[in-house]
Amino acid sequence: MLLASAVVVWEWLNEHGRWRPYSPAVSHHIEAVARAGPRAGGSVVLGQADSRLAPYIIDLQSMHQFRQDTGTIRPVRRSYYDPSSAPGKGVVWEWENDSGTWTPYDMDVGITIQRAYEKQHPWVDLSAIGFCYVIDFATMGQINRQTQRKRRVRRRLDMVYPLVSGTLPKSQSWPASPGAAAAPPVPACTCPQCLLVMSVKAAAGPGTSTLQPRKAAPAPPAAPKPPLPAAGPKAPDGVAVARGSLKPLAAQGGRRQAASTPALSSAGASSSPPGVGSSKGSRPSLGTLNRSHLQRLAIAQSRVLIASGVPTVPVKNLTGSSPVNPALAGITGILMSAAGLPVCLTRPPKLVLHPPPVSKSEIQSIPGISHSCRKTTKKQAKKGKTPEEVLKKYLQKVRHPPDEDCTICMERLSAPSGYKGPQPAVKPDLVGKLVKCSHVFHLHCLVAMYNNGNKDGSLQCPTCKTIYGVKTGTQPPGKMEYHIIPHALPGHADCKTIRIIYNIPPGVQGPEHPNPGKSFTARGFPRHCYLPDSEKGRKVLKLLLVAWDRRLIFAIGTSSTTGESDTVIWNEIHHKTEFGSNLTGHGYPDINYLDNVLAELAAQGITEESLAQEKD
Repeated sequence: MLLASAVVVWEWLNEHGRWRPYSPAVSHHIEAVARAGPRAGGSVVLGQADSRLAPYIIDLQSMHQFRQDTGTIRPVRRSYYDPSSAPGKGVVWEWENDSGTWTPYDMDVGITIQRAYEKQHPWVDLSAIGFCYVIDFATMGQINRQTQRKRRVRRRLDMVYPLVSGTLPKSQSWPASPGAAAAPPVPACTCPQCLLVMSVKAAAGPGTSTLQPRKAAPAPPAAPKPPLPAAGPKAPDGVAVARGSLKPLAAQGGRRQAASTPALSSAGASSSPPGVGSSKGSRPSLGTLNRSHLQRLAIAQSRVLIASGVPTVPVKNLTGSSPVNPALAGITGILMSAAGLPVCLTRPPKLVLHPPPVSKSEIQSIPGISHSCRKTTKKQAKKGKTPEEVLKKYLQKVRHPPDEDCTICMERLSAPSGYKGPQPAVKPDLVGKLVKCSHVFHLHCLVAMYNNGNKDGSLQCPTCKTIYGVKTGTQPPGKMEYHIIPHALPGHADCKTIRIIYNIPPGVQGPEHPNPGKSFTARGFPRHCYLPDSEKGRKVLKLLLVAWDRRLIFAIGTSSTTGESDTVIWNEIHHKTEFGSNLTGHGYPDINYLDNVLAELAAQGITEESLAQEKD
């Protein structure tokens, strides 16, 4: 134990391994419930503090945040910071994201920025804490040291995070340490979720059950000690699981009960919420409830939610062998915890990126597709035609321009082009119409746009994205392998799987890349991707081969995941990189994926007609 004063910041772990702070208001709400101890129930409904967080519940015993509509479970923690730091003063530092909204920095980053701000430094370099950014206080901007990209930042005042003093626990445990400063009583909440938990508590004391007999019955004779449940199949990930034997709670040792579950006090009928009565006859012990009884308990309590107008997940497959919906399982776990059963929320389902091991003899070539590997080399410079000669194939001259704006320079078509860059060898007042889509532009603007692009002999209409010619990309040299493996993807049990392996080494950027002559990185290679070995799956593979040959699968740019610049990134054609799960959205089952990727390929100018062009 430590004797100190500190501000408490509650944080949750995101998918990138970063601890993200809850807002001061939400942290106050969580801290109040945590310091109230077991009498508050051990579950925090975040929607009571912030309506945007309505689907989320925190289970303080397992220190996990649970999302009711998706079943996602994330770790949470209780962190302590100096009262003189940013969270102790209610200072929040935020950066402007691409959608124009403001995102708070991680707590350690915000504290570092505030410390430099208070010392009146003109700027602060965040590389010391692992970020390649500089914060310029004069312009209130964030500068990426590698790409020089700038974003706005701001400093705003909010509530001060909750302050604690006295003895502080070294670990984030619950209930709060008895030595902590006493918190004022938490008033009873009347929201449907809290009424639900309170109804279970009111109906069940230690050694009693929430299931009441329909008719009054005499007290049953003492039943023999129930046997331990037989070992069964492992519970599916993401499902709330009651750990340990289902012994009557009254028979458990007091020490074990205090360690595993909060003490429950009996409540009379007068203190019970509406709809919860009391039974004069004795009730069976919770330890005697088998799986079907607990399922009926969950169904009964779900009906309470439905009657209260709370959206709930449909109850399905409760009596079958299928996994229980994670959202329903989480609600069941919270109810069981409130009723006194030891409950442990398991971790989220595991990420399954790769299939089981496959021997070389099991790998098969794909019928109808020659070879099993494609390579690309450095782009060869095209000779001959000037930009003006290229555009002449796709344009018709317009002698009398319409009374509208050129969507490239935003000047009237009847006036000269407003393009201010390097001047092409075209008169600025000439106007042309694209032959397929009939959109009209200044020829001067179209030539400038072509010169700023890949200069591959193709043109894409800036208004409707119609492609003229054969579009190619700037993908660096690499190798693409493809074959069939004898395993099925989730949702495609009727066929085997096509595995694609992309491998691109790091290298030096060419003249078509963002920073010619500068080295680029290639993270995460080889990258394994998967398609069902169905008719449509093979069609997608054939089109992906065309995209690979046209250098459209990858590009060099800035990673949206890590923020690293000058690295190999995906280029707007989505791939499935998870074999046996879909936790990140890049796996199966996904009934719309094949149709979606066909549409993305078509947007790059790759259709079934392209297959015929490649053969020619």
